[in-house]
Amino acid sequence: MKTIGLTGSIGMGKSAVAQMFADEGIAVFDADAAVRLLQGPGGRLLPAIEAAFPGTTGPDGVDRAELGARVFGDDAAIKRLEAIVHPAVGEERAAFLAQHGDDDMVVFDIPLLFETGGDRNVDVVVVVSADAATQQERVLARPGMTRERFADILARQTPDAEKRVRADHVIATDCPMDQTRTAVRRVIACVRASQDR
Repeated sequence: MKTIGLTGSIGMGKSAVAQMFADEGIAVFDADAAVRLLQGPGGRLLPAIEAAFPGTTGPDGVDRAELGARVFGDDAAIKRLEAIVHPAVGEERAAFLAQHGDDDMVVFDIPLLFETGGDRNVDVVVVVSADAATQQERVLARPGMTRERFADILARQTPDAEKRVRADHVIATDCPMDQTRTAVRRVIACVRASQDR
C-alpha cells in the first residue's frame, strides 16, 4: 500500500481534490472530519476539552466559535488543544489504515501535514495550490472570516511556495475543474506505476 499525504493551505481547494480522489475509488481519511466527529455531540474529546477550556462544550458538542475565540492568537492555548486532539486523530487514522489494509493506496487529507511533521509518515506528498488572489477570494467569502483571522491562519501554515517545493506532486485548482481532475488521475497513475517497479 502507498500512502498519499494530501495537503494545502486554507482556501486552496484541498477538499474538492480529496473528493476527486474518492470519486476515483481511493479511500480518503479526512482529518478535519475526524476532528468534527471527536468534538461533535457525544464526541469522546468533549470532557477533556471542557476541562481545559471551560464553557466551550455543550449538548451539540464543541462550540467552535467559542473555542476558536478562546485559542485565537494564544500559542499556549493552541498547544493545549492540539495535545488533546492530535493523539485522538492519530488513533482514528490507525483504525482507518487497518480497515483499508488491502487497498493499493489511501489518501490522508491533512491540512497541517508539514506543520506536524506528517510528511515524514507518508510515501507521497500531494500539495493543492492556487494563486494568492484566488485563495484570498475563497477564504474571505467564508462566513465569519476576517482579514485578520485569515492572516493569523496563514502565519501558522507553511507558506504555499515552500509546500510546492517539498511536494512530490502539485495539483492546481485555479483552473477549470476538468484540468484538476486530470491532474488527480495522473497522480493515481504515477503512484500505481511506482508500485509496479
